[in-house]
Amino acid sequence: MTDNDERCLNCDRSSDKIPLLRLKYAGRESWICPQCLPTLIHKPERIEAVAGEWIDQKVKFDED
Repeated sequence: MTDNDERCLNCDRSSDKIPLLRLKYAGRESWICPQCLPTLIHKPERIEAVAGEWIDQKVKFDED
């Protein structure tokens, strides 16, 4: 994963703007910022929806 890919999966901010925490979801590496971490804990369905779209886009890109 390159620095350009290091963006919060919820708010899309980069590590240039805010610290990011690395996590794994559905076999893929993702990033989340501390501000969005409560969303991951208390409303995981929102993160799953966003991460699912992100994973689908990455899979399509990897197939091309």
